[in-house]
Amino acid sequence: MRAGRYDVIVVGARVAGASTAMLLARQGLRVLAVDRASFPSDTISSHQLQIPGVALLRQWGLLDRLTAAGTPAARRVRFDAGDDLILDGRFPAYDGVDAMYSPRRTLLDAILIDAAREADAEIRENFRVTELLRSDGRVAGIRGQARSGPVVTETAPLVIGADGKRSFVARAVRARRYREHPVLSFATYSYWSGVPTSGGELYQRPRRAVAVFPTNDGLTMIYSAAPITEFTSARTDLERHYLQTLDLCGDLGDRARTGSRVERLRTTPDQPNTFRCSHGPGWALVGDAGVVMDSVSAQGMTNALQDADYLSTAVADGLGGGRPLAAALREHQRRRDRAIRAMYDFTVKLANVRAPTLGQRHVLAAVASDQSETDRFLGAFAGIVPADEYFSAATMLAILGSRGVRKLAAAKASQLFTSQRRPHPVGPADAMTRLGMGTGSPGPERSEPAYDDLAYAADLD
Repeated sequence: MRAGRYDVIVVGARVAGASTAMLLARQGLRVLAVDRASFPSDTISSHQLQIPGVALLRQWGLLDRLTAAGTPAARRVRFDAGDDLILDGRFPAYDGVDAMYSPRRTLLDAILIDAAREADAEIRENFRVTELLRSDGRVAGIRGQARSGPVVTETAPLVIGADGKRSFVARAVRARRYREHPVLSFATYSYWSGVPTSGGELYQRPRRAVAVFPTNDGLTMIYSAAPITEFTSARTDLERHYLQTLDLCGDLGDRARTGSRVERLRTTPDQPNTFRCSHGPGWALVGDAGVVMDSVSAQGMTNALQDADYLSTAVADGLGGGRPLAAALREHQRRRDRAIRAMYDFTVKLANVRAPTLGQRHVLAAVASDQSETDRFLGAFAGIVPADEYFSAATMLAILGSRGVRKLAAAKASQLFTSQRRPHPVGPADAMTRLGMGTGSPGPERSEPAYDDLAYAADLD
């Protein structure tokens, strides 16, 4: 497979691309990574490095660099669902890590690029790829140029697209899309001084999700999500829309006004939800180029690190002769899809930013009364506890207990009768069915009813 100057060319050198280049170079492969940007530079970001992603940085020997740069750890999270329903807990430990971080991308991307260079990967900044080279039906390299430089060609047995949700590589190879969902929300965030927070703050309000986390340089990142249907009106006065959202969250609006916003508001309606086929003859995709989802669950950077870890293992095995490269890449896609599917489906539900139902509020109240359950709940949103396992009918029934189930069924029955949604009184058993907490088992492609009803229980970043 060593037919060219490089073994692998990576297009895109931010979180997914720099990590992939670093891991492949550490395994002795000759790697070129190119990016249109120069570094350090900023980019729109979901901002949260979830605990499984932090664990990978620790495994790779890079977490100390993040903390040495003054990136604060968030070990506690206060989740406010409104009407005095508050969950306050800690993240469960995962591979020796018990904190999430919200690094600026100017820092995180630079740390990963430096690590890739230290591993002897070649990094070319300000380089724009204009064409994929092909030979005998396979992608065989790239053509492009650095800013004001000559057009050059570089060849390799494998070109990896790590160039984000609007991936040039994915478009050029016509990577098939599947499990697509429409854009559901838009995100707005900025950085504030004088708005201290000792950990994470999360707020769920009707048609809103808000996250507050400490970041570098003593600043606080404040994020909001709203339905995409509001974007056209919101953009006419984005600051007003943003501050009105913060005013819904206890004293957050007042705290923000007491402090000062130190950078412009960043907003994006460009939040697709889709899987792409991740490989083909001579090419592969990693990170958002392969799977992208709404920022409301803040999984993007962590998914990028995990996918880089999976893909680099498969590529090293395929190029090293352990097995055919095509077989290794097929297995990578299966592994990627298994790892991300539950959180992807959960994120799509969260991105609807709907108000919690009566059933969800009962479950949240039960969770809030049990500290260990609160911590597990936070672990599900952080990707530590599988979302499809936690937000299942069996788990929800166990959390409520028999007394809670009877209370909830009675409340639902009363609600249904009072609202005259049915022409006759509803008994507890019928209410349970309407809540999606019956004993039926859904098929593999159906959303579990309790999951449908309870998946909106919080909009956490």
